[in-house]
Amino acid sequence: MARGKIQIKRIENTTNRQVTYSKRRNGLFKKANELTVLCDAKVSIIMFSSTGKLHEYISPSTSTKHFFDQYQMTLGVDLWNSHYENMQENLKKLKEVNKNLRKEIRQRMGDCLIDLNMEDLKLLEEEMDKAAKVVRERK
Repeated sequence: MARGKIQIKRIENTTNRQVTYSKRRNGLFKKANELTVLCDAKVSIIMFSSTGKLHEYISPSTSTKHFFDQYQMTLGVDLWNSHYENMQENLKKLKEVNKNLRKEIRQRMGDCLIDLNMEDLKLLEEEMDKAAKVVRERK
């Protein structure tokens, strides 16, 4: 008796969908293992289920880092460089914010007032008056 063809579409029943995912995942991992053993291929599979669970298979003869390094060399791309550059840019922005906040704190403590013009000094005075008023009300 032959199996009937199924229509490839999303399975609506969550239980059936999870069972199908589990069975097909295991079948896919089995095929990947067979490819590794029979053909001496380096295989890596990374999957995330609909619940966010990570499932992965990597050939026993390699590591994930080695696999991605070989992938980068083959394609001639650097997967980590753009991420590193984004992190550097974010760090630069955070350092600038930190510098400005430290300067503002020093000004509120009475230091670094030479850099301020008359308008900024008046604004600082108003902010200090408001802060003092809040403290007095709490007291």
